[in-house]
Amino acid sequence: MMMNRKVLTFLIFLIAFSGSVFSQKKDFGLWYGVTARHQIKKKLNVDLTGSMRTFNKASQTEEYFLEGGLQYKLNKHFSAMASYKIIKRLEEDSKYYYRHRLFLDLKASKSIGNFDFSARFRFQRTNKTYINDFEDLRSQYCGRLKLKVLDDIPDFPFSPYISYENFRPMFSDKSLIVSKNRYSAGVEIQMTRHSKVEIEYIFQRDFHPELLDSNIIALNYTVKF
Repeated sequence: MMMNRKVLTFLIFLIAFSGSVFSQKKDFGLWYGVTARHQIKKKLNVDLTGSMRTFNKASQTEEYFLEGGLQYKLNKHFSAMASYKIIKRLEEDSKYYYRHRLFLDLKASKSIGNFDFSARFRFQRTNKTYINDFEDLRSQYCGRLKLKVLDDIPDFPFSPYISYENFRPMFSDKSLIVSKNRYSAGVEIQMTRHSKVEIEYIFQRDFHPELLDSNIIALNYTVKF
Protein backbone atom coordinates (compact mmCIF):
# COMPACT_ATOMS: atom_id res chain seq x y z
CA MET A 1 0.00 0.00 0.00
CA MET A 2 2.87 2.37 0.77
CA MET A 3 4.36 1.66 -2.66
CA ASN A 4 1.01 2.43 -4.33
CA ARG A 5 0.84 5.74 -2.48
CA LYS A 6 4.36 6.62 -3.65
CA VAL A 7 3.31 5.88 -7.23
CA LEU A 8 0.26 8.15 -6.89
CA THR A 9 2.41 10.92 -5.39
CA PHE A 10 4.87 10.61 -8.27
CA LEU A 11 2.06 10.86 -10.83
CA ILE A 12 0.68 13.96 -9.10
CA PHE A 13 4.04 15.73 -9.33
CA LEU A 14 4.46 14.53 -12.92
CA ILE A 15 1.16 16.15 -13.93
CA ALA A 16 1.86 19.29 -11.88
CA PHE A 17 5.08 19.93 -13.77
CA SER A 18 3.96 18.64 -17.17
CA GLY A 19 3.13 22.17 -18.33
CA SER A 20 6.83 23.05 -18.44
CA VAL A 21 7.51 20.07 -20.73
CA PHE A 22 5.11 21.07 -23.50
CA SER A 23 6.26 23.68 -25.97
CA GLN A 24 2.86 25.40 -26.17
CA LYS A 25 2.83 27.13 -22.80
CA LYS A 26 0.58 30.05 -23.64
CA ASP A 27 -1.76 30.97 -20.85
CA PHE A 28 -2.61 30.77 -17.16
CA GLY A 29 -5.99 30.96 -15.47
CA LEU A 30 -7.73 30.74 -12.12
CA TRP A 31 -11.04 28.93 -11.65
CA TYR A 32 -13.24 29.49 -8.59
CA GLY A 33 -16.28 27.45 -7.68
CA VAL A 34 -18.81 26.95 -4.89
CA THR A 35 -21.14 23.94 -4.74
CA ALA A 36 -24.14 23.35 -2.45
CA ARG A 37 -25.32 19.73 -2.22
CA HIS A 38 -28.50 18.44 -0.64
CA GLN A 39 -29.74 14.88 -0.21
CA ILE A 40 -33.42 14.79 -1.14
CA LYS A 41 -33.78 11.07 -0.57
CA LYS A 42 -31.42 8.22 0.24
CA LYS A 43 -30.30 7.80 -3.38
CA LEU A 44 -31.17 11.23 -4.79
CA ASN A 45 -29.01 14.37 -4.47
CA VAL A 46 -29.39 17.87 -5.89
CA ASP A 47 -26.36 20.07 -6.67
CA LEU A 48 -26.13 23.81 -7.33
CA THR A 49 -22.79 25.25 -8.46
CA GLY A 50 -21.62 28.79 -9.17
CA SER A 51 -18.24 29.38 -10.81
CA MET A 52 -15.98 31.98 -12.41
CA ARG A 53 -13.07 31.24 -14.76
CA THR A 54 -10.29 33.58 -15.79
CA PHE A 55 -7.73 33.56 -18.61
CA ASN A 56 -5.03 35.80 -20.17
CA LYS A 57 -2.70 35.26 -17.19
CA ALA A 58 -5.75 35.43 -14.89
CA SER A 59 -6.31 39.09 -15.80
CA GLN A 60 -9.71 38.67 -17.52
CA THR A 61 -12.90 36.78 -16.77
CA GLU A 62 -13.50 34.29 -19.56
CA GLU A 63 -16.84 33.01 -18.27
CA TYR A 64 -19.03 32.58 -15.25
CA PHE A 65 -21.88 30.15 -14.86
CA LEU A 66 -24.59 28.66 -12.69
CA GLU A 67 -25.26 24.91 -12.85
CA GLY A 68 -27.94 22.75 -11.25
CA GLY A 69 -28.39 19.00 -11.43
CA LEU A 70 -29.92 15.85 -9.98
CA GLN A 71 -27.87 12.75 -9.21
CA TYR A 72 -29.38 9.31 -8.66
CA LYS A 73 -27.37 6.42 -7.20
CA LEU A 74 -28.36 3.27 -9.05
CA ASN A 75 -26.37 1.09 -6.63
CA LYS A 76 -23.08 1.07 -4.74
CA HIS A 77 -20.96 1.42 -7.87
CA PHE A 78 -23.10 3.23 -10.45
CA SER A 79 -24.85 6.59 -10.59
CA ALA A 80 -26.54 8.80 -13.17
CA MET A 81 -26.90 12.57 -13.29
CA ALA A 82 -28.71 15.18 -15.39
CA SER A 83 -27.81 18.86 -15.14
CA TYR A 84 -28.22 22.23 -16.83
CA LYS A 85 -25.65 25.02 -16.99
CA ILE A 86 -26.24 28.63 -18.01
CA ILE A 87 -23.00 30.33 -19.02
CA LYS A 88 -22.09 33.93 -19.72
CA ARG A 89 -18.94 33.80 -21.85
CA LEU A 90 -16.63 36.37 -23.42
CA GLU A 91 -16.87 36.08 -27.20
CA GLU A 92 -14.86 37.37 -30.15
CA ASP A 93 -16.45 40.83 -30.11
CA SER A 94 -15.26 41.33 -26.48
CA LYS A 95 -18.81 41.12 -25.12
CA TYR A 96 -20.45 38.49 -22.93
CA TYR A 97 -23.17 36.23 -24.34
CA TYR A 98 -25.16 33.37 -22.87
CA ARG A 99 -24.61 29.72 -23.63
CA HIS A 100 -26.97 26.94 -22.59
CA ARG A 101 -25.53 23.51 -21.82
CA LEU A 102 -27.16 20.21 -20.90
CA PHE A 103 -25.33 17.23 -19.39
CA LEU A 104 -26.18 13.55 -18.98
CA ASP A 105 -23.66 11.61 -16.86
CA LEU A 106 -23.06 7.94 -16.19
CA LYS A 107 -20.48 7.19 -13.50
CA ALA A 108 -18.89 3.97 -12.25
CA SER A 109 -16.71 3.76 -9.13
CA LYS A 110 -14.82 1.10 -7.22
CA SER A 111 -12.80 1.24 -4.00
CA ILE A 112 -9.71 -0.95 -3.62
CA GLY A 113 -8.01 -0.47 -0.29
CA ASN A 114 -7.72 3.26 0.31
CA PHE A 115 -7.97 4.08 -3.39
CA ASP A 116 -11.19 5.17 -5.08
CA PHE A 117 -11.25 4.57 -8.84
CA SER A 118 -13.93 6.20 -10.97
CA ALA A 119 -14.87 6.59 -14.63
CA ARG A 120 -17.47 9.07 -15.84
CA PHE A 121 -18.93 9.46 -19.32
CA ARG A 122 -20.64 12.80 -19.93
CA PHE A 123 -22.87 13.55 -22.91
CA GLN A 124 -22.93 17.31 -23.48
CA ARG A 125 -25.08 19.57 -25.65
CA THR A 126 -24.31 23.29 -26.07
CA ASN A 127 -26.36 26.06 -27.67
CA LYS A 128 -24.90 29.51 -28.31
CA THR A 129 -26.55 32.92 -28.45
CA TYR A 130 -23.50 34.57 -30.05
CA ILE A 131 -23.88 33.80 -33.75
CA ASN A 132 -20.77 34.38 -35.83
CA ASP A 133 -21.37 31.84 -38.59
CA PHE A 134 -23.82 29.15 -39.65
CA GLU A 135 -22.15 26.57 -37.40
CA ASP A 136 -23.07 28.61 -34.31
CA LEU A 137 -26.78 28.14 -35.08
CA ARG A 138 -26.51 24.39 -34.57
CA SER A 139 -26.41 22.55 -31.27
CA GLN A 140 -22.91 21.27 -30.51
CA TYR A 141 -22.51 17.80 -29.03
CA CYS A 142 -19.57 16.40 -27.14
CA GLY A 143 -18.68 13.18 -25.36
CA ARG A 144 -16.40 13.50 -22.34
CA LEU A 145 -14.63 10.63 -20.60
CA LYS A 146 -13.04 11.30 -17.21
CA LEU A 147 -10.87 8.83 -15.26
CA LYS A 148 -9.92 9.57 -11.65
CA VAL A 149 -7.95 7.94 -8.82
CA LEU A 150 -8.29 9.32 -5.28
CA ASP A 151 -6.30 8.23 -2.23
CA ASP A 152 -8.74 8.32 0.69
CA ILE A 153 -6.28 8.19 3.60
CA PRO A 154 -7.98 6.99 6.81
CA ASP A 155 -8.20 9.50 9.70
CA PHE A 156 -6.50 12.18 7.59
CA PRO A 157 -8.28 15.24 6.12
CA PHE A 158 -6.19 15.39 2.93
CA SER A 159 -7.12 13.15 -0.03
CA PRO A 160 -4.83 13.56 -3.08
CA TYR A 161 -6.00 12.57 -6.55
CA ILE A 162 -5.14 12.54 -10.23
CA SER A 163 -7.48 12.57 -13.20
CA TYR A 164 -7.60 12.65 -16.98
CA GLU A 165 -10.45 13.86 -19.19
CA ASN A 166 -10.84 14.06 -22.96
CA PHE A 167 -13.45 15.84 -25.06
CA ARG A 168 -14.66 14.25 -28.31
CA PRO A 169 -16.99 16.08 -30.74
CA MET A 170 -20.11 14.08 -31.67
CA PHE A 171 -22.49 14.27 -34.64
CA SER A 172 -20.07 16.58 -36.42
CA ASP A 173 -18.86 16.45 -40.01
CA LYS A 174 -15.40 17.58 -38.86
CA SER A 175 -12.58 15.03 -38.74
CA LEU A 176 -11.51 16.14 -35.26
CA ILE A 177 -11.26 13.10 -32.94
CA VAL A 178 -10.28 14.85 -29.69
CA SER A 179 -10.91 18.56 -29.22
CA LYS A 180 -9.48 18.94 -25.71
CA ASN A 181 -7.48 17.06 -23.07
CA ARG A 182 -7.26 17.81 -19.34
CA TYR A 183 -4.67 16.38 -16.96
CA SER A 184 -5.30 17.17 -13.30
CA ALA A 185 -3.69 16.69 -9.90
CA GLY A 186 -5.20 17.96 -6.69
CA VAL A 187 -6.19 17.42 -3.11
CA GLU A 188 -9.53 17.36 -1.31
CA ILE A 189 -9.37 18.85 2.19
CA GLN A 190 -12.17 17.90 4.58
CA MET A 191 -12.89 21.03 6.60
CA THR A 192 -15.90 19.80 8.58
CA ARG A 193 -18.25 16.84 8.36
CA HIS A 194 -20.34 18.71 5.79
CA SER A 195 -17.80 20.80 3.88
CA LYS A 196 -14.57 20.42 1.94
CA VAL A 197 -12.12 22.52 -0.06
CA GLU A 198 -10.54 21.28 -3.27
CA ILE A 199 -7.29 22.64 -4.72
CA GLU A 200 -6.44 21.44 -8.20
CA TYR A 201 -3.81 21.99 -10.87
CA ILE A 202 -5.01 21.44 -14.45
CA PHE A 203 -2.96 21.24 -17.61
CA GLN A 204 -5.37 21.73 -20.50
CA ARG A 205 -4.57 21.31 -24.18
CA ASP A 206 -7.12 22.67 -26.68
CA PHE A 207 -6.88 21.47 -30.26
CA HIS A 208 -9.74 23.55 -31.64
CA PRO A 209 -10.00 26.16 -33.08
CA GLU A 210 -6.20 26.31 -32.65
CA LEU A 211 -3.61 24.63 -30.48
CA LEU A 212 -3.58 26.25 -27.03
CA ASP A 213 -2.03 25.05 -23.77
CA SER A 214 -3.32 26.42 -20.46
CA ASN A 215 -2.07 26.02 -16.90
CA ILE A 216 -4.95 26.40 -14.47
CA ILE A 217 -5.32 26.54 -10.70
CA ALA A 218 -8.83 25.64 -9.54
CA LEU A 219 -10.22 26.38 -6.07
CA ASN A 220 -13.57 24.82 -5.13
CA TYR A 221 -15.66 24.78 -1.98
CA THR A 222 -18.42 22.21 -1.39
CA VAL A 223 -20.98 22.21 1.40
CA LYS A 224 -23.62 19.56 2.16
CA PHE A 225 -26.82 20.36 4.01
